[in-house]
Amino acid sequence: MSTATIDALPQPDPVPLKDDAVVIGLVGLAHGTSHFSHLLLAPLFPVFIRDFGLSYADVGLLMSIFFVISGVGQALAGFVVDRMGARPVLFAAITCFFLASLAASLATGYSGLVLVAVLAGLGNAPFHPADFTILNQRVSAQRLGHAFSVHGITGNLGWALAPAFLVGITALADWRAAYHAAAVLYAIVLGILFWQRDWLQTRVVERHEDAPAGADLAFLRLPVVWWCFAFFFLSTVTLAVVQSFAPSILKAVHGVSVEAATLTLSAYMLCTAAGTLTGGFVAAWGQHRRWSSDRVVALAMTGGAVLLLVCATGWLGASGTMAVLSITGFAIGVGGPSRDMMIKQATPKGATGRVYGTVYSGLDTGFAVSPLFFGLLMDRGWYGATLGIAALVLLLSVYAAIGVGRRSGR
Repeated sequence: MSTATIDALPQPDPVPLKDDAVVIGLVGLAHGTSHFSHLLLAPLFPVFIRDFGLSYADVGLLMSIFFVISGVGQALAGFVVDRMGARPVLFAAITCFFLASLAASLATGYSGLVLVAVLAGLGNAPFHPADFTILNQRVSAQRLGHAFSVHGITGNLGWALAPAFLVGITALADWRAAYHAAAVLYAIVLGILFWQRDWLQTRVVERHEDAPAGADLAFLRLPVVWWCFAFFFLSTVTLAVVQSFAPSILKAVHGVSVEAATLTLSAYMLCTAAGTLTGGFVAAWGQHRRWSSDRVVALAMTGGAVLLLVCATGWLGASGTMAVLSITGFAIGVGGPSRDMMIKQATPKGATGRVYGTVYSGLDTGFAVSPLFFGLLMDRGWYGATLGIAALVLLLSVYAAIGVGRRSGR
């Protein structure tokens, strides 16, 4: 394989801060729409249950459909990004979100919601390979830690915006108007990205006719790729537990109100965003002092696991548990930018899209599998065990991170 350089890609040395900031901002904006799409349906589940006579199992299946399609599509999208470039794939993804919002506004029953889940899952699939291909190619090396930090923060902001946006407009008008507004939001984002499209152009990988058969799949034989996949799967299993069940656990174990429990989850996400911001400086600091990224990730995830285990015991009472659970988000967030640096260091040259697509499909797999397993524990009233096992799974992700470091040639 050889890499063909597109003439439109100037590479000044050093790269001006303004240029890096524009690229980081545009990719961050796109990433926020991806996380917004994760919650395109979930905040209005109670409305769908009421209006369409659905069960919790029915609406839960919609999320499984979303993440299964996103996970499989993400692994495949990496190949497309490497061959076509990230920009057209990114535009197609946001177009899928636009169509999903329109489909939601027209839904008259469960089949319509399934179509929304399918379209949103297809749209979500290419984001990580596309985003990280752009960042790795267009942002200067010394600012990559900060770029990955902003990327993570905008994702968390997308999660935070979706419920307020959809539920708020539903309260003011109705849920169909909310999805019309979401379609307008996606159209605006797509318009901004198209307007500034020159900043999103990337090099593409060309395959020569004499390339050996299966060359595009050679990266799958690298053990480090599967250690990266394992890390994402394990760490996401824990995140899914917190997102799905933390409010219910707080209410059942400590008797806190629904409002307070939900506020705790919001605090967790905000602390994760703050930790991710801090993690960008930690990643840059580690680069200057030759600290390996996997070491930073391992320390951050270990801290998060210990705090989560403390929450599982219930020893701290309601207020203490809510506070410590929020701080857990900060600890995990600190490791976010170094996590992305860790994947970059493990990626062979010319295979960015394919590797990130495969590795990040572990995230979707974790989101799809975790609620099924831990939901069984919740149904049996094993609330402390749910948090405790989630913490142990996070510790297993530390082992996976160390495995990545040992195999990435650092």
